Amino acid sequence: MTNHSERKQPAEFYGDCYSKGEREWMSQTQRYRERLFGPLLKLLERFNVAPDHLTLLSLFAGLTFCPLYFWSIPAAFAALMLHAALDGLDGPLARHLGVASRSGSFTDTMTDQLVVTATTIALMKAGVIGIAAGSNYIFLYGVVVAFAMIRNALAVPYSWIVRPRFIVYLWLPVEAYLLPGTIDYLLWFCSALLALKMLTGFFRIRKTL
Repeated sequence: MTNHSERKQPAEFYGDCYSKGEREWMSQTQRYRERLFGPLLKLLERFNVAPDHLTLLSLFAGLTFCPLYFWSIPAAFAALMLHAALDGLDGPLARHLGVASRSGSFTDTMTDQLVVTATTIALMKAGVIGIAAGSNYIFLYGVVVAFAMIRNALAVPYSWIVRPRFIVYLWLPVEAYLLPGTIDYLLWFCSALLALKMLTGFFRIRKTL
């Protein structure tokens, strides 16, 4: 009998929620990203910084947004920017060090989802985001990420996917300083796209099983 741990994963199995199109784009632009981040990655390597260190720092920075928002909105936005910057470095560092793994991709995906959920709840608590808009956004975002990971595990990845967290993050200063009261409209729009991907993801998984 074959032990479960010994079963071979599908050739295209990944521990993340990237779509096929995103992965192809990342593969095509990897050389340019290595040139762009090369000096910084070498510096991080010199100081023995591991990809997991950056992932944990990214998580901490993202979660720090929540209490900071009730104390200093600019400081909260700075923490969120740091989260996004660190989130964009752990993967390139892992490839630079030759330690890229499915477990690392899974950890990174879960970290991103925790920050999406926590920041949205904090903004709902602050009255910036409506309960209905925020709740739908969190639920649909989580389901689509889960479906994307399941589809990748089944080697039937999405051709394209919607994960609008950076769009929402970038809109927060607009909401705070230019167009207050507009972020709910953005969240409902994002939720509509997420609902579409949730449905297509469900039916493809059901067909594949």
